[in-house]
Amino acid sequence: MSFLELKGKTFLVTGVANRKSVAWAVSQTLEDEGAKVIYSVRSEKRKEELCKLLGERSIFVCDVENERQIKRLGRTIAEEHEGLLDGILHSIAFANYSEGLKPFHETKREDFLQATQISSFSLIELANSCKSILAEDASVVTIGISSTEVTAENYGYMAPIKASLETSVRYLAKSFSSDSRVRFNSVNAGPLKTSASAGIPGYLTNYLYAEKLTYRKQALTTQEVANLATFLLSSRSSGINGQGIVIDAGMGFNYFDREIVESSMKLK
Repeated sequence: MSFLELKGKTFLVTGVANRKSVAWAVSQTLEDEGAKVIYSVRSEKRKEELCKLLGERSIFVCDVENERQIKRLGRTIAEEHEGLLDGILHSIAFANYSEGLKPFHETKREDFLQATQISSFSLIELANSCKSILAEDASVVTIGISSTEVTAENYGYMAPIKASLETSVRYLAKSFSSDSRVRFNSVNAGPLKTSASAGIPGYLTNYLYAEKLTYRKQALTTQEVANLATFLLSSRSSGINGQGIVIDAGMGFNYFDREIVESSMKLK
């Protein structure tokens, strides 16, 4: 028997974009452990693009910018699938960098509100939509960022939005505790090499710098993040609730790494 005891359980995974995405890595890890995974993607076009990747698996379309679609998602899953969901992975984020990187104080209202809806508030709406089809002890996990990324200039206005996502995790954990044992946690990952991150201005430089700051001098991998998310989705993490678990290979505690200090101060 697998330690994670996921065989026969059912999970909803949102945000699969391609083979490099965190959502895809989590879904594959869940399936390797014997779980059933159903998917939610943002559009019919994305569904068509992923058909070869997802095969005959169940795929629902839900644009989280559309309130009606989010409300309908829970009902549709209930109609088409027997049983309850044992967990949900929320791996959805978007920011409009089409005009390049701007100082934070120049953030456009429409960009900030759109990114907040997609990247943060969608977790609250998704949890509410699926509440009636969640098992009594289900687990909901979202993908956040490590605290060291929050102050990265090139991350721009997404930093406070991700902070609101992590705060929402705690409030959802408390809110759901009134009539269930559903847990909410976030995986706060250091820089990753994904297709989504490639669209962030200047991200590659920060990624390479972060790699040097890790204790092991090797960047965090998507699979490592997926492993943590899968653990949090499993009942083996039953004592963890309302938490933001940092996974960054030590980067956040290695500010004064000798190699980095000497390089920046040019002392050799």
